[in-house]
Amino acid sequence: MQRYGMTIPFGGVPLHAQREWIEELVDLGYTDVWSAETDGADAFTPLVLASVWAPTLRLGTAIVPAYTRGPALLAQSVGSMAQAAPGRFAIGIGSSSNVIVEGWNSIPFDEPYKQVQAMVRFLRDALTGEKVTKDYGRFSVRSFRLGVRPPEPVPILVAALRDGMLRLAGREGDGAIVNWLSADDVRTVVPHVADGAAQSTREGDTGEREIAARIFVIPNSDTDVARGAGRRMIAAYLNVPVYAAFHEWLGRGDDLKGMWDLWKDGDRAAALEAIPDHVVDDLIVHGAPEECREKIARYIENGVTTPALAVMPFGVDMRDSIRALSPSAAG
Repeated sequence: MQRYGMTIPFGGVPLHAQREWIEELVDLGYTDVWSAETDGADAFTPLVLASVWAPTLRLGTAIVPAYTRGPALLAQSVGSMAQAAPGRFAIGIGSSSNVIVEGWNSIPFDEPYKQVQAMVRFLRDALTGEKVTKDYGRFSVRSFRLGVRPPEPVPILVAALRDGMLRLAGREGDGAIVNWLSADDVRTVVPHVADGAAQSTREGDTGEREIAARIFVIPNSDTDVARGAGRRMIAAYLNVPVYAAFHEWLGRGDDLKGMWDLWKDGDRAAALEAIPDHVVDDLIVHGAPEECREKIARYIENGVTTPALAVMPFGVDMRDSIRALSPSAAG
């Protein structure tokens, strides 16, 4: 079955008022809902609500930062969610960014690779329900036993940008969560996940890996409106060091140098204008809904197993956009 996901919660709608929206996703053909955790709702509360409102949907986090919860607390959250929705929950964790970890939560953003690796390894141990006393390098845990053991295995997905973390996602995770990339970029990242999977020593590992992608979609056929909004989104994200390094690695350094330089100089308006049209068109899916569906299909063709749409309704209605982008709209 082809998975087709939607990012929740929906902006501008109070959590308690989203029930009908979530229920309708099932009728529209969506199979998954994926939560994000930045400056809005936490990652778990929207999924708990969705687990009750739409008990057939698969639920995932994309992502929970590996720094902002202690190991035991994160295991408790995962175990609770897994018991609330048996067999329907996947935990996605990642390093997040210095902005969220350090700037907003006052936690040093040190050794992100090691932090994610340590948390993945700890969760693998803790979710068995066995007592954990172990040094994971970045932290140590003494005599912890999870009291809400999941009734079924919980897939652990790793948010990954460059090659090292992508291989970690394949080697020690059950797949990767990717973000802010074009359909063609998928061909660059997927082989690194496969390389990691080939190095796995986990007992019973089939080698199959999920590739979940958050895909930003502006379903508006007015190109000027879509590109204008897309430029603002790109500037907000791609000036964050981890994303800047990612796009350097992907080969967009020359295309984005003008934007990066002007942004550092404090000329934000000029920085936006310095982003080339083709970069916006590569990283933001925009156009009429049928065009957007075709572009999303290219991500799937290139190796994404689980698209998770993040709909940005600039100039269009959010609810109508969700319907127009759905599998049912494709006929």
